[in-house]
Amino acid sequence: MLSIANLPTGLYIDGNWARPSQPRSFTVSDPATGESVAQVADAGLDDARAAVDAAAAALPAWRDTPPRTRAEVLRKVHLLMLERLEELARIITLENGKPLADSRAEIRYAAEFFRWYSEEACRNLGSVSQAPAGGYRILVQHQPIGVVALVTPWNFPSAMGARKIAPALAAGCTVLVKPASLTPLSMLALAGILAEAGVPDGVVNIVPTSRSGPLVDLWLHDPRVRLVSFTGSTEVGRILLKAAADQVLKTPMELGGNAPFLVLDDADVEAAVDGAMIAKMRNMGEACTAANRFYVGAGVYDAFVRAFAQRMREQKIGHGLDEANQVGSLIDAATRDKVEELVQDAVSRGAKVLCGGERLPGPGYFYPPTVLGDVPADSRVLSEEIFGPVAPIVRVASEDEMVELANGTEYGLAAYLYTRDLAKGLKLAERLEFGMVALNRGLVSDPAAPFGGVKQSGLGREGSWEGMQEYMETKYVSVQW
Repeated sequence: MLSIANLPTGLYIDGNWARPSQPRSFTVSDPATGESVAQVADAGLDDARAAVDAAAAALPAWRDTPPRTRAEVLRKVHLLMLERLEELARIITLENGKPLADSRAEIRYAAEFFRWYSEEACRNLGSVSQAPAGGYRILVQHQPIGVVALVTPWNFPSAMGARKIAPALAAGCTVLVKPASLTPLSMLALAGILAEAGVPDGVVNIVPTSRSGPLVDLWLHDPRVRLVSFTGSTEVGRILLKAAADQVLKTPMELGGNAPFLVLDDADVEAAVDGAMIAKMRNMGEACTAANRFYVGAGVYDAFVRAFAQRMREQKIGHGLDEANQVGSLIDAATRDKVEELVQDAVSRGAKVLCGGERLPGPGYFYPPTVLGDVPADSRVLSEEIFGPVAPIVRVASEDEMVELANGTEYGLAAYLYTRDLAKGLKLAERLEFGMVALNRGLVSDPAAPFGGVKQSGLGREGSWEGMQEYMETKYVSVQW
């Protein structure tokens, strides 16, 4: 049975568990207690090179493997993940802090990417057309881009890796994975499942490290690496984009968010509160898609705020391994301290604390579900990504003002909108400058849908058929017959 006790904690390179070239390790801690969970091998630059060597050597055979064979491997990964759901969920909770219910949902979501791309692997369709001038044909094919570097975040340590690995393997690419140093165990657990499912040695290489910058920079400047995919902050994304320019790499990226949650005067308030609980409290708000700021019509403001604050107040807080708890620990002290700082800033400017509002005593990095009412426009909590269980609410007089406020950000990942008028909702969705809009829903993520943002929230799309195309190059052959 898979568990923390028997989980490998080395480097996974060329199908083998390896020790780092330098005898170094780093500690993975349980954020709910501060106690050590595991010591994980700390990769250096020589290890990063070895991973590229393995991926480059494995590329020709995997690229030429029939799509149906790749599909069957991915399908088996999906089944194995569901078979071991409880063990995998427990690993997430121990290294990340989220409640078991959230961890189970993440494993199901992660596994679904392998099922979706097991189906897409056989649908790499090209085209043949007659040239307009006549005399020859235009043949278009899509070929795997090659060795790809994947840099994943700590907030969804299994799902964000799966969302990148599955389409890359379906396309015929080989993979380098650098998991977040706060949560590497979920990716290491996946390594064993990938091998058991039949992924050949060297096709996936997982290299945890506490020195992410130099290691990833080495990958970005190795001519054998042709793509870097990153999920994380916009600030780090900008750095990687600059480095990727040196080799002119393809750069699908999912970056920061500042999602607005719009509740129109004609909205079903009960449904909007249900949606708000999902959009705000999934993963305790530690999600780029989390509802970050709430704009509520004056006509329903009091009813919405009263019901929402009551629901938030009822959430039970504690260690995520306790099934009774709905709110776990934030990932670390820095995250909790920033949440506290944003709340204090809003209150100092005149916001009203309707529930929560003060950090909880340790051990662990707990912060209570918090609702702030009548939040002033200049509050930092409206312009910065919160990454915590805090909901700042603004009373808005008109729908046009709502849209203007919602669009007034450099970010453009996700938005949420509640109204009983579907036609109005669709029109407003078109005006919202976001890559994804959830209309009368509190959840936008789906492996079958194109996930991604506009403006400074990223480049490209993950999920859907588009996700596999990110790992392809288009080749045109001019042919005469």
